[in-house]
Amino acid sequence: MTITIALNALSLNTLNLSPVQTVIEPLLQEGAIANHEQQIQFQIDYPKEPEDPRELPEIPEIRLWFIRLDALYPWLPFLLDWKAGELARYTAMLVPHQFHPKDGIQYNPEALEIFVMHKIFVLSRWLKQQGIEGRFRLKAMAQMFGYELDEELFDLIDVQQPQNPS
Repeated sequence: MTITIALNALSLNTLNLSPVQTVIEPLLQEGAIANHEQQIQFQIDYPKEPEDPRELPEIPEIRLWFIRLDALYPWLPFLLDWKAGELARYTAMLVPHQFHPKDGIQYNPEALEIFVMHKIFVLSRWLKQQGIEGRFRLKAMAQMFGYELDEELFDLIDVQQPQNPS
């Protein structure tokens, strides 16, 4: 089941996260978050001048909104509809990149590596807290961006998992 979250210029320009919070918070409270893996899509309605060649991830106001969203829900990639391109678009909102007409999105390689590893660490801990097996999910996410992760990395993460601060 796809969950579509509509974003308009007012929400984006005012950094209002309530369109997402009204969807995600009930899932967290019900403990039903695991049942909604890869189901969220964003419908972004942001007016641009006809001669404006920018893609949505190139508009600073939209990027800033997504940066704020990522700060609140750093594990959001678990819920995004990867097959519909939401993970790639989400990443483009957070990682410097260029658009090429022929090759599509070309992420800054160093920035992408940092982003992917950050998400691996965040999601590894979050998935464990949710009681969800994460290794194959995290490997699949990394592969979408061209990275192969070794089992040894996950063994290190599992051994060195930080405790919740008091």
